[in-house]
Formats: sequence, C-alpha cells, structure tokens
Amino acid sequence: MRDSLPYVLILYYSRHGATRSMAEQLAAGVESCPGIEARLRTVPPVSPTCEAVDPEIPEEGAIYAELDDLRHCAGLALGSPTRFGNMAAPLKHFIDSTSALWLNGALVDKPATAFTSTSSLHGGQETTLISMLLPLLHHGMVYAGLSYRETDLMTTTSGGTPYGASHLAGQRSDQPLSDVERRLVRAQGKRLARLTLALARLEEEA
Repeated sequence: MRDSLPYVLILYYSRHGATRSMAEQLAAGVESCPGIEARLRTVPPVSPTCEAVDPEIPEEGAIYAELDDLRHCAGLALGSPTRFGNMAAPLKHFIDSTSALWLNGALVDKPATAFTSTSSLHGGQETTLISMLLPLLHHGMVYAGLSYRETDLMTTTSGGTPYGASHLAGQRSDQPLSDVERRLVRAQGKRLARLTLALARLEEEA
C-alpha cells in the first residue's frame, strides 16, 4: 500500500550518533516543504562473527530498512561516516543487496543525495560522498549535491561540500553539529524535497 504522500527515504548508518543527527536535520529540511514526507531508516552493523545476530528492531533510532522502503521512495538520501575514505561496510552491504531494484529500474530518474561525518576535517569527507554517489548513478538516479547558492559553503571552517553535507565530529565523535553544518544539511534536505516533487510531476505528465 502506498502512502498518501510521496516520501524521501533517508537511509543511513551511524556508529556514534553523528550521522544520525545529520539524518534528523535532513529530515527536517525535507518536511519543511509541503506535500512530502521524510522516512528515516538505518541498517544493522556487519559482524565478522557469522553466529552473531542483532535484534530485529534497533534499541534506539530509526528501524532497519527493507528493500520496499527503497523501491517505493520518491527520493533518496544516503548517509554514512567515513571508513578510510569510503562509506561504512553496513551501508555498502545493504546497497549490494539491491540488484533486483537495479534490474527492474525501480530507482531510475529519482533524485538522490548523500551526507557524511568524519572525525577529522580532512578525513575523507568528499571521497566518502563520492563512494555513495557511484551506486546511485548505476541505479540511474539523478544526483543533487549542495549548490553554492548556500553561501555557508564559501565560509565554513567545519563541514560542508558541494558533493553533499558533511560534519566534523571530532576525534571522539562527540562534537554537535555546528550552526553552519545544520543549515547546510537542512538546505540539502529542502533541495532534495523540491526536486523530488518536481520530478514526480514530470513523471506523471510523461
């Protein structure tokens, strides 16, 4: 059953909570636009121990994503902390399970974006965003980063890139989002929502 309103799926992995905070701010940006909803979903950690099984529902935060969350979304935002300049394995593991959606073209022409957090300023923010961009392009999605109309991009001394919002979480991953980072990630959510609604109208007219 489809929801009455189209939704943007905000799919993220967060180890210490920084990426989750970004996801929540991005959701606020999405829902600042009338006529669309944000759906927050996460993914379970990947365990090297085959016998380890996580509970079906996380103890806190968003529930785990299912393929149907992705199949029926009108837009998508991927979020991950960096792992050596790449997205975290749990998010990659989930994305690697989406071959059926790729074969059916379920995500073609839907808008998408990405966001990330790192413990150091030059800890791989842009490469991590690009690592999330690659599978989105393979799915035929339309990628939307942050425009330099967001003047914070010119002055930020923490997070923020044209490839997508980012956050400098600090060595202990305990630094809260700065005002600039919060504005940028909300602007990214709002931009994604506007593009999602516009592309949905074009699809209906086609």
